Amino acid sequence: MSDYALRFISGKYQGGQFKLKNDREIIIGRATDGDMVLVEDMVSRQHTKITTHGGVILIKDLGSTNGTFVNGERVDSEPVELKEGDRILIGTSVLKLVVDDASQSGMGSPSESMDETDSRRATMSITRHMSGSIDEIPLPDLLQLLSTSRKSGVLNNFIEENEAKIYLRDGKINFCSINNNYDIDPTKAFYRVLNWVSGTFDLLPPDDAEFLNEISESTEGLLMEGMRMIDEINRLKNDLPSEDAYFTLSSPIKPPLKKLTDEQLDVIQLIHNYGSIQVILDRSSYSDLDTYEILLMLTEEDYVKAMD
Repeated sequence: MSDYALRFISGKYQGGQFKLKNDREIIIGRATDGDMVLVEDMVSRQHTKITTHGGVILIKDLGSTNGTFVNGERVDSEPVELKEGDRILIGTSVLKLVVDDASQSGMGSPSESMDETDSRRATMSITRHMSGSIDEIPLPDLLQLLSTSRKSGVLNNFIEENEAKIYLRDGKINFCSINNNYDIDPTKAFYRVLNWVSGTFDLLPPDDAEFLNEISESTEGLLMEGMRMIDEINRLKNDLPSEDAYFTLSSPIKPPLKKLTDEQLDVIQLIHNYGSIQVILDRSSYSDLDTYEILLMLTEEDYVKAMD
């Protein structure tokens, strides 16, 4: 049987590991006599119990105020079995069940791993600030966790020179912007950010900002539709223009314009006015997926031409 550990993938101790021993139970909470002590006001004195026996790892909540969540689902007093890769949210800490690297290699770093003696009185001083890597916690999974646990705050996401802000109120997404560009529809911006697969995130305290065009859809609905769009765009990716592409109207335009729908004519006008693929996507009244599909149709029918 492999040895397992709980790895902090978000928070001040990101990268640190807590070894799980067979035939042991650990109490996680704010009380100083616990096995894993998280000094944080969102963590109850006795918050969560994890039991390891015969290769089976079980977790249950101990009646905590803010709850214990596994892969976005709230855990109650009935034990739930953990599997490798499961993500656990306690307070503002996200932990992942992993195979203990030290047990595989026979080596371990004291700064990244705690043995049974040390862990008995280990104190994790975690604040409300929550940060981590999108590579470790994909945004759909993170947002599901934050939604189910009804977190409020501003989720700042960074990838290269780009910054996106997702505003949450009691777990509901109510606004999103990219690089502080408020001209882009917030729902469109959210679907774009959902496609980010690398970078970092920080969950900051709630912002008092108010927006005229807040997102009305439920978080669950946004995630479902966003994942559908990502799948469809990935299906089309071999045919899609590059990010630097520039469109022009064909000259002459041979097929009749009267065959086009109002939506297709709207995109034709954007091509005539701007040309740049990014500006067309930003200014289009339609989703990126719908705009891409219209651009592909117009190109195939020789209404427009794409130049890289």
